[in-house]
Amino acid sequence: MTRLRPASELRSILHRIDGLGYKAYKEIEGRYELEGFVLSIDHVQGDPFAEPSRVRLFVPERTAQFPERLWANRSCRIGLADFLTRAVAETLRRAATRVRGSGTSGLILIDAPGQEVLERTSVIVHNGDLEVRLKVGLPAAGRTVLGKAAAEILLGQLPELIERALRYRAHAPSEVERHVAANEDQDFLREKLKELGLVAFVANGSLLPRRSGVDDRPMPRERAVLFQSPPSMEVEIELPHAGPVRGMGIPSGVTLIVGGGYHGKSTLLRAIERGVYNHIPGDGRELVVTDPTAVKIRAEDGRRIEKVNISPFIGRLPFGKDTRSFSTDDASGSTSQAANIIEALEVGARVLLMDEDTCATNFMIRDHRMQELVAKEKEPITPFLDKVRQLYGELGVSTILAIGGSGEYFDVADRVIMMDEYRPRDVTAQAKAIAAKYKAERKAEGGERFGEITPRRPLPESINPSKGKRDVKLKAADRDEILFGAEEIDLSAVEQIVSRSQTRAIGHALVALKTRYLNGRRTLLEALEALERDLDREGLDLLTPYPVGDLARPRRYEIAAAVNRLRTLEVLA
Repeated sequence: MTRLRPASELRSILHRIDGLGYKAYKEIEGRYELEGFVLSIDHVQGDPFAEPSRVRLFVPERTAQFPERLWANRSCRIGLADFLTRAVAETLRRAATRVRGSGTSGLILIDAPGQEVLERTSVIVHNGDLEVRLKVGLPAAGRTVLGKAAAEILLGQLPELIERALRYRAHAPSEVERHVAANEDQDFLREKLKELGLVAFVANGSLLPRRSGVDDRPMPRERAVLFQSPPSMEVEIELPHAGPVRGMGIPSGVTLIVGGGYHGKSTLLRAIERGVYNHIPGDGRELVVTDPTAVKIRAEDGRRIEKVNISPFIGRLPFGKDTRSFSTDDASGSTSQAANIIEALEVGARVLLMDEDTCATNFMIRDHRMQELVAKEKEPITPFLDKVRQLYGELGVSTILAIGGSGEYFDVADRVIMMDEYRPRDVTAQAKAIAAKYKAERKAEGGERFGEITPRRPLPESINPSKGKRDVKLKAADRDEILFGAEEIDLSAVEQIVSRSQTRAIGHALVALKTRYLNGRRTLLEALEALERDLDREGLDLLTPYPVGDLARPRRYEIAAAVNRLRTLEVLA
């Protein structure tokens, strides 16, 4: 452990190096004891235009004074850390003070969250102690140190930040309690789903629509239709803090969401898709929860596929190409959708979510007229329609499908929900009556069994993060793209990534898989399960060689999606 230096020493150094070249800032790296907390300057940026310096604040429980009930379990700790991250971000936004100077001079940044509550490295709560990770732009004029301005930031603004955002007395107790309680309630509710035979729950009064496709905040309440469950699907669940909550329970099996265009099918499915995560109070979806293994599936033209057994859906390709270990550098819509399903099942998905708007039509349905024209022996694709019941009956995998173009799915559905002017109706009986009245003329093509899910063993040497002289070259270019060594991993079709910080963590997870968890014998699922166990025990710091504050925890399904989209990937099947 680096020795603690007094705050006076930091001030003395900063005054002494004022006016020197920027590299003189390196002298301040270390840990300093300030009044009521410890300041750790972990890394000083190389110049004022580089990534800001990494700084940590260690605030002990005796200073922060948050009651033990707010950090009593993992759910509470994540909720409290999320609240404090937002409090710090808002305090910095309101202060909006910045030293004039070059590059990032005077910036103080924290990894600010969106609408979801995720396990992050921005704030870590441990037995009431707080660790807060910031980026600070050390001020300069050109490349000349502004030491006195830096002293004002490090010894003035940071202590003020603690007073305004990181002490219990700085907040209305009811607001902190509400945030933490909401997180705990959502975790409790999600854990209850399996016991109740449900795959999703949408509380009455939920506000599902968002402001826009690029703004995930809730639509203003006065413009929205609040959710109300059909009476036949309404269930009541007692929550630890909110008490009894009523809403629509979607049972396991095959569920259709139908209705006309612009009546809310995709809005409901999107809320269910995001229900694998918790949401902040006031989001409108804080009591919309989904089975944590649910994976959104879509077609994805052009993606690479590496030795995936897509034979349950696609077989007998021309020229004898084997679909039990299928590879391509440029998948079609139907082939990519088949692979996306099999890859999700391979790593443990128990619920599939689909919206016909983003599915390949020839993968979803083949009507009787096309069957008459193109004989089955000439059509390698078995439509999802003929496999969806086998998925549930044999593998216990449920499906929720938003669809408005084919009533053929009435025959295989357990439940049909119609969205009518954004209000759900249970029309299962009517759909079944229609299916009985108008018998399907098509022939089932799914065979007697679903087929095999073949585990694959990734070769660690095919996951290469190096570039040039750097062993690891890694960057989250955006929420949907990772620059990984010399490769670009396109995650634009992986719709349940909600934060660039998750994308960044996924990149680091790939490095960890290569170096620690894959050995050519472990399957991808086994490696991901081992990684998850270690993340549960050690936290996200497991993924990086030094502490960083801009990671958010991804699910195994999104990590697997990145592995599968790495164009250098090689596997043994």
